[in-house]
Amino acid sequence: MPTDLLGLIGFALAGSLPVTALGALAMRLTHNRSLTGSMVLLVLIPTLATLVGVVAVSGMMFTDELRRIAVVLAVVTIVAVPAAIVLGRAQARKTVWERQMREQERAAERSRRELVAWVSHDLRTPLAGIRAMGEALVDGVIDQPETVERYANRIVLETNRLSTMVDDLFEMSKINSGALRLQLEPVDLRELVDEVAAANQPTAVRAGVSLVAHQPDSEIPVSASDRALTRVLTNLVANAIEHTPSGGRIEICSGIRDGRAFTQVTDTGPGIAPEDLPRIFEVAYRGTAARSSTDIGSNSGMGLAIAAGLIQAHHGDISAHNQDLGCRFEIRLPLLPHPETAASARTSS
Repeated sequence: MPTDLLGLIGFALAGSLPVTALGALAMRLTHNRSLTGSMVLLVLIPTLATLVGVVAVSGMMFTDELRRIAVVLAVVTIVAVPAAIVLGRAQARKTVWERQMREQERAAERSRRELVAWVSHDLRTPLAGIRAMGEALVDGVIDQPETVERYANRIVLETNRLSTMVDDLFEMSKINSGALRLQLEPVDLRELVDEVAAANQPTAVRAGVSLVAHQPDSEIPVSASDRALTRVLTNLVANAIEHTPSGGRIEICSGIRDGRAFTQVTDTGPGIAPEDLPRIFEVAYRGTAARSSTDIGSNSGMGLAIAAGLIQAHHGDISAHNQDLGCRFEIRLPLLPHPETAASARTSS
């Protein structure tokens, strides 16, 4: 057993350095596997290095003092290893959460850039048309009454489209910022479907598309915002009309399945490319197929994203699936108890 200071240091280093080196190697080999395992190794390495260093300094003589030190280190290990496991798991969850948050932030930033690019393009097009037609009217280049009327109608149409795009941007900003607050109340889903179908009939007729609604006889009670849910259904129907060729058919049906209310909008259009389906509800994502030229809305690329955000605010979900012919969008909402059932339950209680 060394008695001088340099001898103590030398023996301590000779005992602890190999343990530390092996621990560092183990850390390097397992750093991508388990954060909890890494935390345990961080606890064991200094403990074992201390024990081996003390044994080396003692000259492998297991005295009472060495046994006391070994007992202390064993107790420390028993206490520290479970704590390291708990802390490692907590840190792993935090790391995963932070990684998910970073991915969501990157996805949101990518969506914002795409939205700015799409909206800038879509705003520029109608504005250029309005400017050209307005300048033609002001300069007197157009003097035929029927042409003046056609230009004026076109200016009104493009202005309405710009107004709808601004509304879409405002709605989308509220959804993305978490500032959307809906006043939910009992609503019969059938009534909203009938209203949306009736409101979109003229557009469907103009596009040469058949639009029909199938409704059950019994009430479909849901808790919803009348305005918001009407907008969701309108966006889905408008999207179906836009992508259904002339002579096609769009069906809206609603009902109750597996204890939830549902509404399906099915069209006979070309469907959605498989690579586009996972991103169809992203902001400003339009997929690989070009939009049709039917004048049915703002064409801002936000209709489906707004629908998804509003349905999420209703605690429901929305999905899109290709059919043998065309595509089907489906929304599912929590079902309220039937009014008569709820009333009887309140009476019995």
